[in-house]
Amino acid sequence: MAMAMAAAGSLPAVAAEPGARLESVRVLAGLFREAQHREMAKESAFQDLLEILRSVSSEIEQAYKDSCELVDLDTRLLLIAECFRCLRNACVECAKNQHVMRNLGLISTSVHLIKLLHGIQIKEELLLTALRCSLQFLGNIAAGNGDSQNSIWKCAFPDLFLTCLTCSDKKIVAYCCMVLFTCLNSEKVRELLDPGNLTVALHVLKVYKEQLESEWSFMIVTDYLLKCPELVEALYAKLSNQERVTLLELMMVNVCEKNLHTSEEMNVFMRHADFLVGCFQEKYEAVLKLTSAEDADDEEALVAIRLLDVLCEMTSSNGQLEYLQTLPGLLETAIDTLRLTHLAGKQTVNVFTATHAMTGQEEVLHPAVDFKSHLIRLIGNLCYKNKENQDKVYELDGIPLILDNCSIDDNNPFVNPWAVYAIRNLTEQNERNQELIAQMEEKGLADNSALESMGLEIEKRDDKLILRSVRKKPS
Repeated sequence: MAMAMAAAGSLPAVAAEPGARLESVRVLAGLFREAQHREMAKESAFQDLLEILRSVSSEIEQAYKDSCELVDLDTRLLLIAECFRCLRNACVECAKNQHVMRNLGLISTSVHLIKLLHGIQIKEELLLTALRCSLQFLGNIAAGNGDSQNSIWKCAFPDLFLTCLTCSDKKIVAYCCMVLFTCLNSEKVRELLDPGNLTVALHVLKVYKEQLESEWSFMIVTDYLLKCPELVEALYAKLSNQERVTLLELMMVNVCEKNLHTSEEMNVFMRHADFLVGCFQEKYEAVLKLTSAEDADDEEALVAIRLLDVLCEMTSSNGQLEYLQTLPGLLETAIDTLRLTHLAGKQTVNVFTATHAMTGQEEVLHPAVDFKSHLIRLIGNLCYKNKENQDKVYELDGIPLILDNCSIDDNNPFVNPWAVYAIRNLTEQNERNQELIAQMEEKGLADNSALESMGLEIEKRDDKLILRSVRKKPS
């Protein structure tokens, strides 16, 4: 075999010995770092590399099949790594080379070799390096090349991804996520719904949870998995409570950063909203476990807290709010939860009890801090310019409940501004709600100082009590 390179004349013939071949490949890998050499590469060079990989693969396979020790395994691993470096470099911004390599069968050979290397029961750096370089090659040959992406998917999904995603080496996991992200599209994402393939998505989420610095796993979830509501629901059912919290946090990031522009994006949002509201309605009572100090880290309660956080974000955008305002039972559930936590805080001293002085650092870090604030925020959002929901809160005795929760509370440091917001939304162009608050203040059922802190005051006009806005007094 001879490796010819037009830009470098002719390289030395590739010798039979691994050590001699290694040096020739290393020279070629260095040349391919430069664009001009990549563009002038001959198909014969890649054919030579393919033959080396097949030859070394066969030697390793035969040795392990015969249960005998392979002589000079380290040199062969170095040679494999250098071949993949060479191929990796040659693919950079060069569609011509990507196509040539794919047509030669380098993708299927690489996938086979990766699986073979994973089966070697040794954990040495040379083996890990060979695996890392092989995955980098697959990532580069797939970059911007739909045909290569489809070829990798056909050869590697799901087995190779499952193998690499569960590897103990973080770099191998990261490069595997890179390849997976590069190959995914909306059609392939739906293949993850198959029960046998769902494990791939589960492992990606686990990678993100355990390796927060992994940008590729983050992008797989936010750019692909979250765009398939059926997949999110299937994943959620399989996740532990800790993993559900992770998924919900990713959904919240996605909601905060995403502006919906297309009908398809809105349909995805509505599916997510339906699902998350259902989950919250099913699990909201779990937060009551947090009244016990020993249950401060109850995972089911943490899920309920995070569900509320996501719903607050979902209802913070006008374009998305209108749909959530019509979802049956959400407003009622928010008021019920506020009532239950408020009552729990009055029955015993716990995280739902209003406190006026810090009792210790541990309380500041409690996961339920500001939970009631967020409930009031959600209620306020759902009542924004919505007469039906304003009236519903009135009928559910939600207004006195909100007013009773607007005092200074270290466990809910933002409760007052959210209460101000909710009361304004409840009383805007709603005389009945205004009159109720005015009557409560006159009868001493509403704290006048609390109303003042909200920038509101009661005025008597023609034997009628009016709630009106005033400039908030300086504190």
